[in-house]
Amino acid sequence: MNRLLFATNNQHKVDEIQNAIGRSIEVISLRQAGIDIDIPEPHDTLEANASEKSATIYRLTGMNCFSEDTGLEVAALQGEPGVHSARYAGEGRSFGKNIEKLLHNLEGCRDRRARFRTVISLILEGKEYLFEGICEGSILDKPAGDKGFGYDPVFVPFGAGRSFAEMTLAEKASYSHRRKAADQLVAFLRSQSTHQPLQS
Repeated sequence: MNRLLFATNNQHKVDEIQNAIGRSIEVISLRQAGIDIDIPEPHDTLEANASEKSATIYRLTGMNCFSEDTGLEVAALQGEPGVHSARYAGEGRSFGKNIEKLLHNLEGCRDRRARFRTVISLILEGKEYLFEGICEGSILDKPAGDKGFGYDPVFVPFGAGRSFAEMTLAEKASYSHRRKAADQLVAFLRSQSTHQPLQS
């Protein structure tokens, strides 16, 4: 089985991407590859942060790899938290505190429109390719569900009657921004007949 290094240690993201890609390619995390590094995300765009992470790992390993950066963009907050989604309430990366801050900032706001946006940066044989996935939806008044991670308990995709945190992984995949970006990644990899598989 071909293997591709995913520049993350977030197992939820690994599971979502693996579910999207299927079993033709095995996705392995940094931890599984024996790499212990916390890659900074200093930029003001998802694209730049994704590129930073994949480029860092490629420089360290020389292996084909990919990374992603995802942000929740809320219309009434002029796109916040956006690129700062993971650290919206501070450097502790607390999902609960991030949600608390988001709901506080939206108190009394009737416009609850939001979207998740994922950018994947793939480095294949030293060349970078970018893929984007978007899921439009809205923010609930209070959290619902205990599955998923991040802002899943307060985000309902358009066309669904439940939050991401109330869905199974398979149900979430039918709407997921990460799945849409991963589908583009998979289609691209399948079109590349000459790329070399990653070795652990």
